[in-house]
Amino acid sequence: MASPAPVRIGIIGGGLMGREAASTFGRWFVLENFPVRAELTAVCDLQPKLLDWFRQVPTVRVLTSDHRKLLSSDAVDVVYVAVPHHLHESVYLDVLRAGHDLLAEKPFGIDLASARRIRDEAVRLNRFVRVSSEFPFLPGAQRVHQLAASGAFGRIIEVKAGFLHSSDLDPGKPINWKRQSEFCGEIGVMGDLGLHVAHLLLRLGWKPSAVYAHLQKIYTTRPDGKGGIASCDTWDNATLHCTSEINGYSIPLTLEMKRMAPTETNTWYIEILGTDRGARYSTKEPKTLWTYRRDKEQWWEKTDLGFSMSFKTITGGIFEPGFPDLLMQMWAAFLAERAGALNGRFGCATPEEAVASHELWAAALASHRRQQVIPTA
Repeated sequence: MASPAPVRIGIIGGGLMGREAASTFGRWFVLENFPVRAELTAVCDLQPKLLDWFRQVPTVRVLTSDHRKLLSSDAVDVVYVAVPHHLHESVYLDVLRAGHDLLAEKPFGIDLASARRIRDEAVRLNRFVRVSSEFPFLPGAQRVHQLAASGAFGRIIEVKAGFLHSSDLDPGKPINWKRQSEFCGEIGVMGDLGLHVAHLLLRLGWKPSAVYAHLQKIYTTRPDGKGGIASCDTWDNATLHCTSEINGYSIPLTLEMKRMAPTETNTWYIEILGTDRGARYSTKEPKTLWTYRRDKEQWWEKTDLGFSMSFKTITGGIFEPGFPDLLMQMWAAFLAERAGALNGRFGCATPEEAVASHELWAAALASHRRQQVIPTA
């Protein structure tokens, strides 16, 4: 059997997610009958120690602190960028104008205007661009999406979704760029966690038309890591009460994005209730899908899903997936769609969906500021 064609990938930003991506490409062979082979060939980061980590990857040919050098290399087809939000627009545009396709990190620009400029340039240059969002690739999330798309729920009654963290409850945790609006944007936690929450709903066509937002700044200072104190001026928690038109009806959607949610460690969840059926899934029970049925009575049923991924791997169905598996599924979706081989499977977030999420975050800022319901567009 012929070896699949290689896609040469460059990474700009060799931190946490850059290294996770490298590990994904290193075990690419576990995917079965996949049309292309992911090959990491170039890495850019400003920190020499991070670049040194990538020296152990045998396919890497370019290690540089200048992203323009990476972009000018003839050893790169696709670029993944994981940098602070204030750098998104300039770096993403450099990638596109250098002739490369792009897997961008969320939120796809520091604000709505930035996201729109990136999207428009990708369209103008005819580049293939998608945005990172891993959690909808979980088997439970996929099952919820399939049920919702099929119309099995009947008339939708309400929708709840969220992404919750708790590590920021420690007031001694040193500040980083995600806690400073200069670098992460005025949208704060919505930019960091929000696309994970909105992706699946937007894919269903359930874009909120209006929002009433409650935003919280809980700790306004943090240690600066150098013995002093720094201002922490971003929104820590966001609760959005939204309205969406679903099949001709006005439906309430509640979206939560929180860095200070006691006891929660990377908890992503979704719940959709309808007149005929409903579904509930959370990473607190990563194997378990809850569904309800209506007969003369209504009751919840529990199903263990196992390793039922969209892109088949060597992993047995009795096992359960972890975050590295979700990341591989997301990258597989990106490269399959780029190759024209997605074949109806769930795809990565699009630039249009990223812009739609930014429209919601911009409306949420206005809603909190004015204390009123604000249209999203």
